[in-house]
Amino acid sequence: MTIPNTLSDQWTKWTGSLSQLTDFKVSRCFKSNDFGESVQNQIHHFSDASELGYGTVSYLRMTNGEGKVYVSFLIGKSRVAPLKRQTIPRLELAAAALSVKVDNMLKKELPPPTDRSVFWSDSTSVLKYISNDHTRFHTYVANRTSRIREATQVSQWRYIDTKRNPADDCSRGVSAERFMRNPRWISGPEFLWSSEEDWPNESVDNVELCEDDPEVRKSATVNVIMQTCEERPTDKLINHFSDWLKLRIAVAWILKVKETLKHLVQKGNDSKKDCKQTLRVTRMTKGYVKDNIKEAITVNDLIMAEKAILSYVQKQSFPDEINMLQEGASNVKKSSNIYKLDPVLDNGILRVGGRLRRTAMPEERKHPAILAKNHHVSTLILRHVHAQTGHGGRNHMLSQVRKTYWITSANSASRKIISHCVTCRKNRGKPGEQKMADLPRERLVMDLPPFSNIGLDYFGPLEVRRGRSTVKRYGVIFTCMTSRAIHLEVAYSLDTHSCINAIRRFLCRRGQAQHIRSDHGTNLVGAERELREALRTLDQRKIHQALMKEGVHWSFNPPHCFSPWWVLGTPHQNGLTHFCP
Repeated sequence: MTIPNTLSDQWTKWTGSLSQLTDFKVSRCFKSNDFGESVQNQIHHFSDASELGYGTVSYLRMTNGEGKVYVSFLIGKSRVAPLKRQTIPRLELAAAALSVKVDNMLKKELPPPTDRSVFWSDSTSVLKYISNDHTRFHTYVANRTSRIREATQVSQWRYIDTKRNPADDCSRGVSAERFMRNPRWISGPEFLWSSEEDWPNESVDNVELCEDDPEVRKSATVNVIMQTCEERPTDKLINHFSDWLKLRIAVAWILKVKETLKHLVQKGNDSKKDCKQTLRVTRMTKGYVKDNIKEAITVNDLIMAEKAILSYVQKQSFPDEINMLQEGASNVKKSSNIYKLDPVLDNGILRVGGRLRRTAMPEERKHPAILAKNHHVSTLILRHVHAQTGHGGRNHMLSQVRKTYWITSANSASRKIISHCVTCRKNRGKPGEQKMADLPRERLVMDLPPFSNIGLDYFGPLEVRRGRSTVKRYGVIFTCMTSRAIHLEVAYSLDTHSCINAIRRFLCRRGQAQHIRSDHGTNLVGAERELREALRTLDQRKIHQALMKEGVHWSFNPPHCFSPWWVLGTPHQNGLTHFCP
C-alpha cells in the first residue's frame, strides 16, 4: 500500500525542517548565575486546546531581593484530541485539568518552596465553569470541575488573550522555523518578566452562564400540592386498636350504648302527650340504662360488632363492587381484583360466591367475607389467628383464616405477619456461637518428636479376672497434642503411686516428655461417681514433685474446663466399647 502524495509531501517537509532544530538549546539551570538568591517563587501554568489537541506549559517566575525577575521553563505537555469528537469548551476544560495535575507533580518535585501557583486560560467558558458553584453540569464537565476545585482556588485562575498564550503553540502546532524565531515557548510571555501590575487583568466572575449552554443540566421545576384530610372518627377508632378482640369489644360497647340512646329517644317521643306519664317514663328509662350498661358483653354482641366492622371496612375497600351488586348486577366488573371470587352481597356484607349453597356447612365457611389485604382490620385478623394457632406456619394460619374470611393476596400478607412477629423471631432465632480461643502453643510446635507435649486422662474402670475373683483396673491414656498419637497404660488403682508408675512406664517406652497437661477430674461429667471421686483424691502436688526430677512440666486445667486437644482420643465410660469390642 503506497502513501498518498499529500501525506508524503507533508512528511518530507516535516523531516526536512528538523535540521533547523540543531541549534535549539535549553538551560539546565532555572536561573542565571548572577541572579542571586530568590525570595519569591511562583509557578505559572498556561493551558489551551484546539480541534487537533490540547496541552499545558509551566514556568517558574523568581524574584530576588533587588526586585529583579527571572522566568524559567519548567515543563510542557501536549495531548492529541480524542477520536470521539469533543466540543472546544470540553477540550479547554481537559487542558485546565491537565495543568492542575502538572502543578501537583511540580510541587512535589521542585526543591525550593513555591509561594503560589497561577493558572492562565484563554477560554471564558472554562473560567465560568470553575467559578460557578451552584449550577449542575453534565458528568464530563462536573468531574473535571470538581477535580479542579478540590486542588485550586477560584482566585488562582486568570484570563489571558489567545495571542499572548504560549500554550497555543502546543495545541495548534508550530513549524520549526517559527519555533526557533519566536522564543516565547522557552522564555515565557513577556508580561511575566514585568511587575504584577502589568499582567492581564480581565475578570469573568460576574459573567453568568448562558441558559442554553449544552453542558448545564436542565433543572425541572416540580410543583407539589399537599391536601390534608382529617381522619374519620371511625377510622381513628379502628386504627387505635392493635388487637382484634379488643376492637370487637369496643365496638360492641358502642353499639350497646347506641341502642340504649335510641330506646331513650323513642320513649321520650311517646311520652310527650302526658306530663305525669313523662315523669314515670323518665324514671323507668333511667333504670333501664343502668341495667343495660351493667350487663356484660355477650357472644351475640361480639358477632354484631364484627358484622358492623366488616360492613364498614368493605364499603371503604370495595365501594364500586357493592354499588353494582346493590343495583341488581349479577357480577362485578372484570377489571375488579375480586372478579374471580364471584362476590355476592349478603345482608350488607360482601362474601365469596360459589356452588356450595346447598351444603350443610356454616354460612361463614361456605361464603367467607372478603377483605382487602392492605386494610388494618385484615392485619388484626391475621395477627389474631396467628396467635390462636400457636404461632404456626403460613399454611396452617391461612387454613384457619379462610374458614371465616377471604383476604386478597393473603399469602404475602401472612408472610409479612410472620416475619414481623416478635415471638416467631425469638423462637426461630439462631443461637449465638462462642468464638473458639486460639490453639495452645503445644499443638503448634511441629519440629519436636512425638509425645513431647502430651495430654493425660483416665478411663474405666475395667473388670479383670484374677484367679476366681474380679478386680477393677483403670486405663491411662496419653495423647500427643501435635500428632494425635495415643499411648495406653494400665493403672492398678486410682491412688497417686499408681498414677506415677503409669507415667514412668510411659516415659520409659516413649522417651522424655516436656509438658504434660491434665485436668482435676471434674471435667469427666459422664463418668461413674467412683471414678470422679477417686480422681479428686490424687495428690497432685506429690505427682508434680515426682515429675520435676524427670524434667517434666505438669500443668492442670481449671475446673470444669473443656480440653479439646485430647478429648477426641479419650474413650470415657461406655465409649470404650467403640475401641475395644
